[in-house]
Amino acid sequence: MKVAITGSSGLIGSSLVSFLSEKNITVSKILREEPKDDDISWRPEDGDWDSAYAGGIDGIVHLAGENIASGRWTKAKKKKIRNSRIEGTKSLCEQILKLPKPPSVFICASAIGYYGDRGMEFLNEGSSRGSGFLPDVCLGWEEATEPLSKAGIRVVNVRFGIVLSKDGGALAKMLTPFKMKMGGKIGSGTQQISWVAIDDVTGAIYHTLVTDSLKGPVNITAPNPVSNKEFTNTLGEELKTPTVIPMPAFAARLAFGEMANDLLLASTKVAPKKLSDSGYKFQFPELEPALKHVLGTE
Repeated sequence: MKVAITGSSGLIGSSLVSFLSEKNITVSKILREEPKDDDISWRPEDGDWDSAYAGGIDGIVHLAGENIASGRWTKAKKKKIRNSRIEGTKSLCEQILKLPKPPSVFICASAIGYYGDRGMEFLNEGSSRGSGFLPDVCLGWEEATEPLSKAGIRVVNVRFGIVLSKDGGALAKMLTPFKMKMGGKIGSGTQQISWVAIDDVTGAIYHTLVTDSLKGPVNITAPNPVSNKEFTNTLGEELKTPTVIPMPAFAARLAFGEMANDLLLASTKVAPKKLSDSGYKFQFPELEPALKHVLGTE
């Protein structure tokens, strides 16, 4: 099997490259620079695609996109977030359809931000879209893949939860304040966090690549979401540090602006129904063992 990956240098992409290589899958990186060996050159801003290197690909995993958690959500930042996901995906799909032999499966990143702030409602892939910036971006992101579905290519829109890894993402940003004994719940602490260990992210992506019955939206979250307060307390226990300095909701909004509402204060309780129904077995279904593993405290 030959798989091509965009966003291969990111948190998920770099882990996926290693995981698939261990499965003896040939991995090609889709890069902006000149390709090396089996890599492919792609410049989404002008639609340029090096089709000479794109032949014989069985599947594509599209992970590229502007980092939503770096910097305040100014108008310019929100435009970058939207365009990198929606316009970039449209461009890639257009190039794929031009290939003499397109891949049989296309895995495209999305996010549980699709559901928005939903309180204690337990959501799955059949739940309705929420309202706001992130739900709108996720909708456009997923709709951008429809031309491939109409052409008979199996498309999976993987909706990622909060990915736990000490090498990047939300958890890595939490470690410094927690180790400085400045960690605590955010807002009320009751908002639900749908998390997933990086090992299950790569395992679930592989599962979607090889499971022909999976298509459309697929939630990649552990089956046991927790409240922000529970997450905070469990992380503090693993780091052996107190978690007594809360961040009030108003302080989060002052510090992070609009991003605080969608990423820190929103409550999104998500079940990985399609993954579970298709037979995927989570390595880390519970938070404490997952944190022990990714932090190396087990």
